Amino acid sequence: MRSSKMVKVPNELVKFPNKKGSLKLDGMSVIEICFYTQGIKGTFFLQDHLQLIVKSGIYTVRFGDQEYMMRSNEMMFIHKSMGVEYEKAGEPDSEYILDYMMFFLNEKIVDEFLKLAGLNPLYPVNDVVPITVFPINDRIGSYIESLKPYFENPDDVKEGLVRVKLMELLFHIADSNDRLLLQMMQPISKDRGSITKIMEENFMNPVSLNDLAYLSGRSLAAFKRDFQAIYNTSPLKWVRNRRLDKAKALLAETALSVTDICFTTGFENIAHFSKVFKERFGLPPSEFRRQLRLEKDA
Repeated sequence: MRSSKMVKVPNELVKFPNKKGSLKLDGMSVIEICFYTQGIKGTFFLQDHLQLIVKSGIYTVRFGDQEYMMRSNEMMFIHKSMGVEYEKAGEPDSEYILDYMMFFLNEKIVDEFLKLAGLNPLYPVNDVVPITVFPINDRIGSYIESLKPYFENPDDVKEGLVRVKLMELLFHIADSNDRLLLQMMQPISKDRGSITKIMEENFMNPVSLNDLAYLSGRSLAAFKRDFQAIYNTSPLKWVRNRRLDKAKALLAETALSVTDICFTTGFENIAHFSKVFKERFGLPPSEFRRQLRLEKDA
C-alpha cells in the first residue's frame, strides 16, 4: 500500500528529480528524457497513454497483481487512466545507469495520427491489455538517437516539430506492432458489467469521472447513468465515502500516520481530508484515533 501522494503525470512531472530534459506540446511535457544513477520507487497515475523506452537499466511496473519488467533496449506501453507502482534502477555492468525516455500520447495525438495514417479507429480488439512490453527494433533505436539534439536546447524546439516527432514514433510503433496500435485506440474494458470492479480497483487513485468512464468502456453520460442505476448515488459521493470508510479502517487497524492515510486513500490535501472526515464521523482523524485508543485501554 502506498504511503505517499500518487504523482499525476504528465501534469506533475516537474516534481520528478533527475530529469535530463523535456519537450512540450500545448504547454504540456510530452517527451521526457531521464537519467538516474540510483534506484528509486514510487507511484504515478497516468492522465495520458505512456510509451516508455529504456536504453539502459531496469524499469519495473506493478499493476494489480501483475509485474512487468523492462530491461535495456525494451519498451513498454501503458494505457491511460491507470495508477501503477514503479521501481527503476541501473544494472551493475552499466555503472548502475538508468537511461530512459517517456512519451505521453493523449487522445488528440492518437486521433491525429489515425487520420494521417488513414487507419480506422473503430477496429475491435478483444484482448486489450493494460501494459505491453516489446523489444526496440533498429528503426526505433535510430529514432531515439535522432531526438538527442533536440534536448540540447529544448525551449527552442517548435511545437510543430514536437508533434511531427510524436507522429513519427507512432508510425514506427505501427510498423513494429500493429496490435499494440489497435489496443491504443480503445478502452481497456469491454465488459459492460465492469463498473463495480473498476470502482473498487480505482477509488483510491486520483481518478476523474472521465477516467472512470474510459476504464468502463462507456461515454461519460452512459457511465453516469449506469452508475446511478447500480449505486443510487453520484460517482463523486460514492468515491469520497468509500475513501473515508477505508481511512477509518486504517486509523483503527494500522499505525500509519494521518498524513500517510490521507495520501494512501486518495485524498490530496490533508486539511480537506480532516474536514470531510469530521463531517462524516463527527471527529477529525487524529481525535478519532485517540478516542479509539482510550476505549481500547479502558
